[in-house]
Order: sequence, then C-alpha cells, then structure tokens
Amino acid sequence: MTMMTPQPLDQQEDEEMLVPHSDLVEGPQPLVQGPQPMEVAPSDNAGTTENQANDEPQASRFTWTIDAFSRVNNKKLYSDAFAVGGYKWRVLIFPKGNNVDYLSMYLDVADSANLPYGWNRYAQFSLAVVNQMHSKLTIKKDTQHQFNQRESDWGFTSFMPLSELYDPNKGYLVNDTVVIEADVAVRKVVDYWTYDSKKETGYVGLKNQGATCYMNSLLQTLYHIPYFRKAVYHMPTTENDNPTGSIPLALQSLFYKLQYNDTSVATKELTKSFGWDTYDSFMQHDVQELNRVLCEKLEDKMKGTVVEGTIQKLFEGHHMNYIECINVDFKSTRKESFYDLQLDVKGCKDVYASFDKYVEVERLEGDNKYQAEGHGLQYYIFRDAKKGVLFMDFPPVLQLQLKRFEYDFMRDTMVKINDRYEFPLELDLDRDNGKYLTPEADRGIRNLYTLHSVLVHSGGVHGGHYYAFIRPTLSDQWYKFDDERVTKEDMKRALEEQYGGEEELPQTNPGYNNTPFKFTKYSNAYMLVYIRVSDKDKIICDMDEKDIAEHLRIRLKKEQEEKEDKKRYKAQAHLYTIIKVARDEDLREQIGKDIYFDLVDHDKVCNFRIQKQMPFNQFKEEVAKELGIPVQFQRFWIWAKRQNHTYRPNRPLTAQEEAQTVGALREVSSKAHNAELKLFLEVHHGLDLQPVPPPEKNKEDILLFFKLYDPEKEELRYIGRFFVKNTGKPIEILARINEMAGFAPDEEIDLFEEIKFEPTVMCERLDKKASFRFSQIEDGDIICFQKRPLPEHEEKIRFPDVPSFLEYVKNRQIVHFRALEKPKEDEFCLELAKNHTYDDVVEKVAQRLGLDDPSKIRLTPHNCYSQQPKPNPIKYRSVDHLLDMLVHYNQISDILYYEVLDIPLPELQCLKTLKVAFHHATKEEAVILNIRLPKQSTVGDVLNEIKTKVELSHPNSELRLLEVFYHKIYKIFPLHEKIENINDQYWTLRAEEIPEEEKNLGPNDRLIHVYHFNKEIAQNQLQVQNFGEPFFLVIHEGDTLADVKVRIQKKLLVSDEEFSKWKFAFLSLGRPEYLEDSDIVSSRFQRRDVYGAWEQYLGLEHSDTTPKRAYAANQNRHTFEKPVKIYN
Repeated sequence: MTMMTPQPLDQQEDEEMLVPHSDLVEGPQPLVQGPQPMEVAPSDNAGTTENQANDEPQASRFTWTIDAFSRVNNKKLYSDAFAVGGYKWRVLIFPKGNNVDYLSMYLDVADSANLPYGWNRYAQFSLAVVNQMHSKLTIKKDTQHQFNQRESDWGFTSFMPLSELYDPNKGYLVNDTVVIEADVAVRKVVDYWTYDSKKETGYVGLKNQGATCYMNSLLQTLYHIPYFRKAVYHMPTTENDNPTGSIPLALQSLFYKLQYNDTSVATKELTKSFGWDTYDSFMQHDVQELNRVLCEKLEDKMKGTVVEGTIQKLFEGHHMNYIECINVDFKSTRKESFYDLQLDVKGCKDVYASFDKYVEVERLEGDNKYQAEGHGLQYYIFRDAKKGVLFMDFPPVLQLQLKRFEYDFMRDTMVKINDRYEFPLELDLDRDNGKYLTPEADRGIRNLYTLHSVLVHSGGVHGGHYYAFIRPTLSDQWYKFDDERVTKEDMKRALEEQYGGEEELPQTNPGYNNTPFKFTKYSNAYMLVYIRVSDKDKIICDMDEKDIAEHLRIRLKKEQEEKEDKKRYKAQAHLYTIIKVARDEDLREQIGKDIYFDLVDHDKVCNFRIQKQMPFNQFKEEVAKELGIPVQFQRFWIWAKRQNHTYRPNRPLTAQEEAQTVGALREVSSKAHNAELKLFLEVHHGLDLQPVPPPEKNKEDILLFFKLYDPEKEELRYIGRFFVKNTGKPIEILARINEMAGFAPDEEIDLFEEIKFEPTVMCERLDKKASFRFSQIEDGDIICFQKRPLPEHEEKIRFPDVPSFLEYVKNRQIVHFRALEKPKEDEFCLELAKNHTYDDVVEKVAQRLGLDDPSKIRLTPHNCYSQQPKPNPIKYRSVDHLLDMLVHYNQISDILYYEVLDIPLPELQCLKTLKVAFHHATKEEAVILNIRLPKQSTVGDVLNEIKTKVELSHPNSELRLLEVFYHKIYKIFPLHEKIENINDQYWTLRAEEIPEEEKNLGPNDRLIHVYHFNKEIAQNQLQVQNFGEPFFLVIHEGDTLADVKVRIQKKLLVSDEEFSKWKFAFLSLGRPEYLEDSDIVSSRFQRRDVYGAWEQYLGLEHSDTTPKRAYAANQNRHTFEKPVKIYN
C-alpha cells in the first residue's frame, strides 16, 4: 500500500497521546494511559458493522509501504484503515520515537470514538518492519490484547532502535521506503454468562460434574465421529430400560441431546449407568485410560447385536512383533491388535519421529543375545538378533495417545513432558516406501490420514483441565469444546498452539541485549484422532432421525417437552398462585392413615394453579367444574397457624374478600413470598345427599371437627363436623355425636379436646357441663371422643383413652435391629416408643431374642452418613430414652446394632477387651485372640494371659506387644503400660515371641525395622506401598547386605528362585535407596532412636502375592486414586 497522507493533529491530542518512556516498563503497552469517556453514543453504522462481523475475515495481513520516510515530520503517523472481525483497524507509528530513541508502533482501533457502549474484542497480532535485503532479518513482534473503549490501542513503545531503522546499510530503509506488516486475528470476547454455544457454533457442550472434563472431551470426540454415533443409536434398547442402569441407553440419550438440545447437556445419567457415585465424579482420571475402558465396555455391550464389531472396525489396527536372527535363518513373529498407539514425546520433535522410534530396530547382541531354538534338535543357542515392530494395518480412525506423563527415575516421581511436539494436519504413514509396514501389508490401502480432533491437557502432573479441538466435518473450521462452552477457533489455535514447548515474550528493549523471557506452555496436545482420507466419507456419514430408535425419540422428545414446560412454568410462576382446597373427603381419607394430628396434609389435597389476576368468584366456577359443586353451595374458609403450631380453619371468607383477585386474597392469607393459598371448602348436603346452601353463620356459631377413637382396635378416624353455639354445652350434643358415630343415642362417651402435639402431646378431657365459651372452644377446634371402656376390659387394652393413644402415636418408632457382625442385614424390627427408657429397649430386644437376662444385650448406634455402626457402643444406662440412641447430629436413624454378650454389660464395662493377633515363632498363620482383663491391668498382664491361650515354641519364651498400622511397626508397648488407654480399633495389636538373638544385643548391634514393599502409580505419582507382615531384625556392625539376606531368607522361608527376584533398599521417608550385596547395612541406620524411626527401614521389594481384599475398618486412614472403572 502507498503511504496515507498524514492527518493534521491539534496540540491537545498530541499531549494526550505522549507516553513518557520508562526502562521499567516492559512488554506491550497501551499508547494512551488514563481515563477516557466510556459512554459513547453509537454511530448509525455501528449496528450494521456489528451485524456484519461474522461476514468479515477473522484474520488478515495488512502491508503498509511508507515512501519518503526520512522526510516525514509528523510526530505520529496513521496507516489506512483495514477491516478485521467486522471493525476497522490501523497501525500507528511514531517515526522519531514516542519520547524514546526507538521506533514506536501500535495497533489501533480506527473508529474508537464511535464504538458502541460495552464494545470489546480480543486480538492476537504481530507488527513487523520488513528487511528489504534479507527477509530473515525482518524484525517482528507478537502480542495480544483485549481492546475496549478505554484501551483502544496496544503495541510497542520500543520496537526497534532508530539507529538501525535509519541506517541504509541495514536493509530496513531502502530508497527512503519503509515496509510495515501487521498480522491481526480478532475474536469477539466471550461473555460466559450470556454466550450461547448453539447460536454461535451450532453445537452444545457438556456440563462438568466436578472433575469430569476429561470425560467430556472424550465424549465430544466420539460423538463427532458419526459412524460411531450411528452405531450407538443402533444398539438395541427398549422403552422399559432405565438410562441410569443401561450404558447403551444413557449414551444414546446423551448423543441425542447433543444433537438436538439448545443448551449444554448433563452427564449424570451416563455416569450413573457406569455405576459411579458422587465420589467418582469428583475424582479426575486419565482420558486415555477412560477411552480404553469405555471402548472395551461398549465392545462387550455390542456383542450379539446388529452393531457387533463396530469398535474393531473403527479403531482396531494390527502390528507384528518380530525377532530375527542375524547369522541364522530364524525368525519369530507375533501379531497383536491395538485400539490406540502410545507415542513417545520425550526426545521426539513430531509424530513422524515418534513412529520412527516405534519401529526402531533393537539389536540383541553380547549379554543381550536372543535364545533361539536349535535346528532340528531340542536345545537352545544364544544368537545375535534384531528385534522390532512393524505395522500390518492401520485402522480407519487412528487414536494416538501422546506420552506426556512419564516416571523420572532421577527425581523418583511422575513428571509431565511439556516439550514442543508437532503434529501435522495430514499424516502420511506410507512415507519412505511404507517403512512402518510389514512386507505382507496391503499396499493397496492408502494410509493417508487427516486430523479430526486434538484433546488437550492444561496443567501439571497432579491435575489440570481437559478440553478438545474438533473439526466435525473435516472442514477448515475448528471448534473448541470446553465443558459447557463451544467456540469457533482457527487452525493455528487448534494445532500450533497445542504443540507445547516454550513461548517467548516479545522484547521491548532489544537495544539493551537483554535475554528474552521464556515460559513453559503447560497446555498441550495429549491425544490425537486421525481419520483415513479414503474412509472419511464412510466415517463422517450423514445422520438423520431414522437412525434413532422410535422409542428413544419419543422418550427424549417427551423429556424435552417436560423440560420446556417446567421452564415455562418457572418463568410464569410469579403470575400464578397455587390454591389448595381441602374437603371433608380429604379428612376422611387421611385421618387415621396418613395423619393423626390436626386435620389434613395439604400436599395431598386437590390443588389449582390460578392466575393471580383472576377474580376469586371466577375461581369458584373453576372449582364447580372440577369438583361438581355449584358455586352457590360453596363456602371457603381460610386456614390459620396458631401459636401452638397447629393449623386449623379459622374463618369463612367474606363477600368483600371473594370479590377480590386471587393474588390479593393470597396476600391477605399469608405475607410469605410465593406462599400458597390454603382453603377449606365447606359443603352441606340434604337428605338426598345433594349439596344445599350453607347455613348462615353468626358470631355465636362455632365450627367443630370430630374424631372417633376405638380403644380395642386402636383406630382413630374422622366422622364429621357441625356448628354449635358458644353458649351451648357438650352435654347437649352427645346424642348428635352418637348418631354420627352410629352409636345408641344414650351411649356413654368421653370427650377430649386435641390441643397440640408439638413439642409434646396435649389432649385434655372436655367438661361436658361447661359451656364451649367457658372451655375456650373456637372455630376449627377438634373434639376427639370414644366409648367409655368397661373396667373389666381396661387391663386388656394398651391405650384405653385418646390422650394415651395420641401419646403412643407421637412417640412410636419402628426400629430395625441388625447383628453387629452383619451390619448390612436387618435381623428383625420392633415397634418401640421414642420415650422408652434404656431398660425398656434392651428388655424388648431380649424378649425378641429369647434371652432371660437383658443386661447381656449391648447396643451400638448407627452413623447416618457412613451407613455403618458408630465406633463406640452404648454404655449401660448411659442414655435416657430410645430417641437419644437414634439421634445422629440433626438426623434420626431407625437402625440399631446389637450384640449378645457372654457376661452382663455392667461387668464387661469394668473390663477392657483387646483384639490381639499372636504370631508364633515358627508357624506362619496368626491366631486372633480376644483378651479380656480389668481396665487397670498392664501389658504384662495381657502377655501372661496370652501365654495361657497359645502354644509357645519354648515354655520360657518371652513375649512382646506391638502396635502395627499399614504394615509398619509403630510401637513396642512397655510391660508396665496400662491397657485402659490402648486403642485396638484403628491399629492392629500384635503379640510375638522375642527371638533369642534380640535378648543379647551387643553394644554395636542394631535392631532395625524390615518391611515388604512394592511400587504403584497413584495420582500420577510412583508411590511406595507396604504390604505383608513387618518384623524386626538384628544387624551387627560390619554386616553386609549379603549376610543379612541369608538371615532374612531363612526367617521367611522363601525359595531360592523367588528370593533371587527380590530387591533390597534402605528407605527413609518413603524414598528407596537400593543396596548392593557388598554394602554395609548398619552404616545406613541412625545410631540413636528418634521419633519416626519406623520411617527408616530395610525394604524388601517384591510382588505382593497375598490375596487382595478391601481394607478393614482399621485400615481406612489413607486413600489413593482409584483406577477408572465402569461397573455395569
């Protein structure tokens, strides 16, 4: 481009634009510092430009040729404007420097004064002064910035020294012309809260459950392989399947929602179908591991279906391992299949270098010769040979797992390899005449692949974040799938920026020869998915609804409609109120079954969703339609919560209230926000059982509700309601009550008023001869009545009157009892009362078990959170009531555990019981002993007791008691220590005979700890795991490892063959230092005892051949990362 005419500038603008030079300021800087007006009225064309943003190129190169450069006298110079991302940009330079002896150069938003309010854009850009003699000497600097109204320019105050720029021999100023280039890529800044992935990209993301980003990136990759998606849709499922219990259905449901939803999709159904709980969802795993496990599981689920073999067709390739003798015609081969390939990153610059390394030939010679079978004879000869791998065929979809994590033996830990590692857009595995292929491979298949997806790990060895770059249709457009958000990305961001390696910040003062600042990029590609070009039309196939089972479409469309209905319901909730209408029918249905106190459970009555603006009289018409009760026969009462926490009908609605809107009436009823309106519908019936108008009610009339109690059947039921005069007396209505109950008119009945039930029951006998006003009876009160029981029947009846029955109902509790040794299984249930005493409870349990002595029952409470027995049992009479046994923090359990003791609990509590494992000197199996002694006993008493229960290797053998935890010895108990404070619940107590050699230790002898161990990878770190039985060993001064090994082999009775595989190490704080046979063992150990001596030990490294089992309750102090498992 030719130079644009310099713009005239006024003095005020010049002063605003000047930035004082400071050596302390490094990196790209804004040109203007200080506040600028924020609220700028958008110009007429601003909206048009915004709308056209998507049509404009998102990246562009602009070249600015400035003629007669040395004669430019302006302090600053603007280029022509150029469009990128829907907005106009320009380059701004200070030819003589912005108060520095450097060329100053910036990228500027051309029409910043007319930007709409809130405008911002993120731009990555480079500015360059072209060297017109040698292009390699071009000075180019990159940076990035979020441009907005306040910061509308950004760049480099010290771009290059003026002395270099104006030197005609340097090549930057040729024929008095300077050429400047600007590469600009612009992205609209994403507002996370308002960003709509579907609208912006056509795709939706997946919700993160806590730490499931690794799974989300893999699922998106698999979903965007249409052949795979189609196979999942064709897996047989039925409408009766439950997604949380069926992996195929859950995956079908997930894929369908990804295809048709407008918002991000939850993965909980899928993880539940895996058999995962919340803990699994918050445990980050390895995406490569999940990929293998999921594909294996799907392969298994597809067997016997129309899509059997899909996983193999897509992902399975084969390679051949071979060993070929060099001087003899002998070759051994073995064919193996793979679903993915693990490629080395360390020491490899790109994918091709990794493949070269993969098929690299290893020579077996010298001590490493190959043992080949003799020709025609059954003997073996060691031969020089070459060993390697070649590929027989590659799959249509090639999954490359990059080995970004590896074990660093020098640092004894796992590390992440962040080295730069390049991968091409097109991968040619036929290159160099097919050097990766076996001679027998089918050369008719062209192994040219195109990149489909890049899975990225951002972070370190201990954790991080996963996301994926995918091009679903293999077009030039890439997308970034980052959990819930999907964004459009360019190829550079998907490929080059995921190579890893180091990034260099641009130099701001190159004239000072300062070292450029470099930083490691911790975000880099971790897994690559390539699709064979010749198969891409088959793999990236068309999808339509016909590929989805009809029952699945119906189910998911219905789910979507319900979701939309809920959304609309929620959005319109402020316009509606819920009216709950209770009737006599509800009281009859519920009292004595669902409820006993008060009158009704409002959640189980007829409810109406009514617009708040609807007049109440119009609502009555809705009731008439729904319940068949004409409007003129309806009378509604408002419920009220009384001070004693009961809830009763309080008064009828007035005519003025019924003329109001529903919303106004709700506010009168309850001031609570979004409260429901609860009403009682009073309906009266004539002799023909048809509704009749309600009687007039004046101030003297009281509406009472009646419940009938039957002591023999222990039943309570609602029988009706009627009005009484407040001046009247109960004695005057006895005949009417008897009639309602179906009793004889002169039946003797007792009346009680149900007053309250929280926190305790209050139900008092009603004086039949006192007026209702005197007894303070009012609208909505409840009268309970019963036949007067005959004296001869009272002894047979558990609850002879209403108060005792209501007290029973209030306190009754069904308790599930489990034997302590079988904590998962209910043995029996008992109906008890929360106010039962300790003695009541154990007596009931003893009766159920047929025991004569209840004191031999010991109970243990339940932990509601762990669903396990609590560690400590209930002491004898240490709690007052059953409720105290069942309460766990703010929850009430219904489970108790029991034990039947051999002695009464009060006696046992004076004793201490210890569980001790006794290890015989010569026998391998340990004997578990329960030692019970008075609490004041000592460890010496325990050992003496053990001697009476076991067979010793010698009558005079001495014993000791050890504390063992996680296969390490933490303590030798002194003989005088009291046993009362010894805890055998979390630590294992071990008793053993003291070897003779330990009794006569010399002054330079040492008693050391010896533990078994192996190494396991947990949480991406190599960790030492102890196992087996730890022991002590005497080492003498000068003992070599060879001497010690002889004694260890003899002690542990290990065969020569097995023992030859063992390694020996000195371990301190978990770090192994491997020993040679000639090493002096005693020199490694400290000469004095220190706290934590158990962390310095002689380690025996070998495989753990003991059967694996879950840790017992006393081994749960540490947890390690679990492997990925799909259980269903």
